[in-house]
Amino acid sequence: MRVILASPRGFCAGVNMAIDALEAAVRSYGTPLYVYHEIVHNKWVVDWFQSRGVVFVDDLAAVPEGATLLYSAHGVSPEVRRHAAQRRLTAIDATCPLVTKVHLEAVRFARQGYTVFLIGHAGHDEVVGTMGEAPEAIHLVQTVDDVDRFGAADSSRVAYLTQTTLSVDDAARIIQRLRQRFPSIVGPARDDICYATQNRQEGVRRLAAQAQVVLVVGSQNSSNSRRLAELARAHGVEAHLIDDPSDIRLEWFSGDETVAVTAGASAPEALVQQCVDLLRKQFDASIETCVICREKLRFPLPDPLRKKT
Repeated sequence: MRVILASPRGFCAGVNMAIDALEAAVRSYGTPLYVYHEIVHNKWVVDWFQSRGVVFVDDLAAVPEGATLLYSAHGVSPEVRRHAAQRRLTAIDATCPLVTKVHLEAVRFARQGYTVFLIGHAGHDEVVGTMGEAPEAIHLVQTVDDVDRFGAADSSRVAYLTQTTLSVDDAARIIQRLRQRFPSIVGPARDDICYATQNRQEGVRRLAAQAQVVLVVGSQNSSNSRRLAELARAHGVEAHLIDDPSDIRLEWFSGDETVAVTAGASAPEALVQQCVDLLRKQFDASIETCVICREKLRFPLPDPLRKKT
């Protein structure tokens, strides 16, 4: 068996910052410490912090008044921030700066009187937070067909934004249809889909030409991880989204094929290495790396934690 590891893979700058922020908060404030939603969408990361006394909540009513609360990497709506202030919570914002950028764009377009189409997945934490910035102005579109279901009060003042973890190809098709319907539509100055999402998808595109099987390490509720598996399948390659080596089924392999391995932006590298070790032991696999690009971006800790470290 030949195993090709995609590089870059796994944690992105936003995930690294959020996890480092939660680590620093646990050291500084102790536990129980509360996090609004999962810090990142990965089962192993969430379980690790829960074992140390971190409590993940989906309702601020579950957080005692005056407690310390950390916002996850996916961001929150202004309403959540107001509710936290009313409950006198010590809030620490670990929102990925690239998600914050989308929030600010939503606010700017809404204030300028635009109808805003947000391309994303209903119910995703990031989408819920972004739509909360201007619910009266933002309409969610998930497919090309959704575009045709909406009108606009003033077709000359229409804008679009995207969730940061979308399929680049799917988003491009929806944007193309929006531009057909609304020729004067405007969008963000730079792509909203984050650099890490794009890099990991490009890795799958390249490796799909060489591999018979693609393994994507990541959790089922991770949007960017799911997109990687879907992209591989769209290129005609068998793909499996796995949390860890226990999800691997030996019957997926003949033992003499090429297997591409990558990881979503919220998946720990340790899990990738455990999967590679299993393939090495079971199939005498040779391991090589395909470097797509180098990622150097880093985000600082949130202000309250920088002052404490």
